[in-house]
Amino acid sequence: MVSWFLFIVLSILTLGGGLGVVVTRNVVHAALFLLVSLVAVAGLYLILFAEFLALVQVLIYGGAIIIVLLFAIMLTRSAEYPRISDNRQWPLAAVAAAAVGVVLGAAFLDNSLPQTEPNSPTFGDLANSLFTTWAIPFEVASLVLLVALIGAIIIARTGEDNR
Repeated sequence: MVSWFLFIVLSILTLGGGLGVVVTRNVVHAALFLLVSLVAVAGLYLILFAEFLALVQVLIYGGAIIIVLLFAIMLTRSAEYPRISDNRQWPLAAVAAAAVGVVLGAAFLDNSLPQTEPNSPTFGDLANSLFTTWAIPFEVASLVLLVALIGAIIIARTGEDNR
């Protein structure tokens, strides 16, 4: 009963954070709403006994990605933004969102998946797999992140030279 209540609370926090990201007009507030949503997803992982995924969610997404996003916002922020009004595509977007909601609702109500016991690997198994089988993709991902970081620094410095 407690896990069901916790699931509902964390789901509401996740959806509320996502809605806050979409609705707010302040980009810093949107980043903070995204942080709320990502931490709530980590809580959902904990309910599913996926401690490693929860840890990665908090450290990588909740910590590193939000910090990089906030730095990017602060580095690229100009003194004034022109006010952008809503365009004429919002009815189409509303219909598309409603269609996605109907499909997700139908998938949620069609609960034909078999119930299984949670079986998560240990941290040792994950570490062994990460640094043996998945070592090359892990290093490629780290190089992609390094190149993105260097590119962001170069773009930020060239922007300072133009001022």
